[in-house]
Amino acid sequence: MYRIETHLHTTYISRCGWLGAEAIMKYYTACGYDAICVTDHYNRECFDYAEIDLTTPGSKTQAFLQGYHRLKKVSEKYNIRVYAGAELRFDESDNDYLLYGFHDALLADPDRVMREGLAAFAPQYRADGALLVQAHPFRKKCTPAPAEYLDGVEVLNLNPRHDSHNDLALAYAKEHHLIMTAGSDCHRPGDQGTTGILSDTLPEDSFGLADLLRSGNYTIIRPECTED
Repeated sequence: MYRIETHLHTTYISRCGWLGAEAIMKYYTACGYDAICVTDHYNRECFDYAEIDLTTPGSKTQAFLQGYHRLKKVSEKYNIRVYAGAELRFDESDNDYLLYGFHDALLADPDRVMREGLAAFAPQYRADGALLVQAHPFRKKCTPAPAEYLDGVEVLNLNPRHDSHNDLALAYAKEHHLIMTAGSDCHRPGDQGTTGILSDTLPEDSFGLADLLRSGNYTIIRPECTED
């Protein structure tokens, strides 16, 4: 069984992230993971922190994916696959949404994406073939989004500094027949490798990860599960 992290932040883009590429790879190697998805924050605060100017012309996607690229560069030393992801926050609320399997053009204009909001983004990400999962929808300041705009819900988030009310997230996902995911929401030393998913197959890239999540052919790593 392959162990996959679905929710992780780097210090390069996520202002709240403490960990660089080498540290992340060492931690996840020690935890026995086979793949990790870098889901740095895609919000105004983090674009300011990373000094990405949203007012200049041209796509901002590759600048935003700096954390992913840095981990990808060192991944060969650690034999861990690295997938590109994002954790989007629109200007309209404090909700966060994990995005998998997207093409560059979808996130090229962050100012427009964040300003337009979830309802406008939903048909765009679906046309792109991407997958959108609401992260920790019952955490403080968050509210569950209308199910028609979502593919899934993160039903197990084990960031130790937040109460994500995972029981409520699970109930919401079941009620609306949404894809269920789990992530460590790693930001700092000690956050790594607490959950994720187990799969018989190891996706080649983020598009493959999105397909795996759609298939349902995986199990969630529970805190008590230390062995495959």
